[in-house]
Amino acid sequence: MKYMYITNEVEVAKKLDEIGLDMIWIDLEKNGKNERQKNMDTVKSEHFLEDIKKISPHLKKAKLLVRVNPIFEGSLYEINKAIEYGADCIMLPMFKTKQEVEKFYKIIDNRCDTILLLETKEAVENLNEILEIKEIKNVHIGLNDLSISYKYPFMFQPLSNGIVEKICLKLKEKNIEYGFGGIARLGEGNLSANLILSEHVRLGSNRVILSRSFCKFENFSKLEEFSVTFSNELKKLKLYREELLKLDKKELLKNKELLETKIQEITSKL
Repeated sequence: MKYMYITNEVEVAKKLDEIGLDMIWIDLEKNGKNERQKNMDTVKSEHFLEDIKKISPHLKKAKLLVRVNPIFEGSLYEINKAIEYGADCIMLPMFKTKQEVEKFYKIIDNRCDTILLLETKEAVENLNEILEIKEIKNVHIGLNDLSISYKYPFMFQPLSNGIVEKICLKLKEKNIEYGFGGIARLGEGNLSANLILSEHVRLGSNRVILSRSFCKFENFSKLEEFSVTFSNELKKLKLYREELLKLDKKELLKNKELLETKIQEITSKL
């Protein structure tokens, strides 16, 4: 399982690299995001291309992931600069068609790793056609925007109604690595991180975003306090995942049923 965290703070990135985080995430996506997520408590990016140059030289173990904008007239420049400045992996968000994904891979031209961020209803509908593209090696399912695309009131509904599972099965058939969504600390979140992590194990996911609430840097007065807390919470996640891996299919399905019940309870109050 690879764990990802979004930050453009150089000192934070250095600390996370030291404690063994898999991916530091620079988020350049701005186009259309404010309109799409208006009135929602979501993070709007204040990251810039220059942040890649600031952070990249300091990473010894962690990979630097850069989410660019959806395909637009400036994609060639943006992606070229991201790679030039040190991105190890480029993520494409909000794609809907095979043609958009083909443009993306044409620009990338095997110069770095890639992740497709699957988060639109249209991409789900066109998935069979999109997966004909041989360059696809990694996909992350973005639950927040996917829920918006389907007009669901709660971001985790695609986990309870079978959409995520169907996508995962298709990706597994193609031997494509995949992950989905974000996760808070164990025992926290309006939907238990314990149950969410159980679904990652059941569905064969190998990637998750550590959410804003997992360990927010702004809540700490000292960098070292943040680092120690982050490291401890990450260890707890990894240890709990090891315990989940020991469960049989029947036990994981019980956790799935609990997850679905909790999602239904939450959505009934929205």
